[in-house]
Amino acid sequence: MNTYPFLLVLHLFAAFVFVGTVTFEVLFLEPVQKRLPADVRKALGGQLGPRVRAVVPWAVLVLYLAGLGMAWQYRSALASPGSSSFGLLLSIKIALASSVLVHVVVAMTLARRQRLHSALRRRVHISVFCHMVGIVLLAKTMFHLSW
Repeated sequence: MNTYPFLLVLHLFAAFVFVGTVTFEVLFLEPVQKRLPADVRKALGGQLGPRVRAVVPWAVLVLYLAGLGMAWQYRSALASPGSSSFGLLLSIKIALASSVLVHVVVAMTLARRQRLHSALRRRVHISVFCHMVGIVLLAKTMFHLSW
């Protein structure tokens, strides 16, 4: 049985949740929060924070597990990534995704230790957002670009 379509759908839905959350935070929530009164910011963070912490780690887990399952289908291209444009682009996509995972793990660890201050959280969000823009572009182009 070919599991690739199932893994692809899981991967897309999990990416939708994760990328959507980070995009919302970077483009909308963080810029608007600066203009809100402190009590509103605190109430908003108190309501959104626990929900994000409850949903996003599961989305990340599904995203990466499904991604690993899908990458397994292309193990021959990944064995020698320089031999094809697809293999190279997929390898870059996996490297970016690995970097995002490191960002997430470090941010979660710092948050648990209460050492993730707002400026660092903002930089992590922007970095993850930029990585994800690259990942999405690669995901959409790696099947269509060749040289």
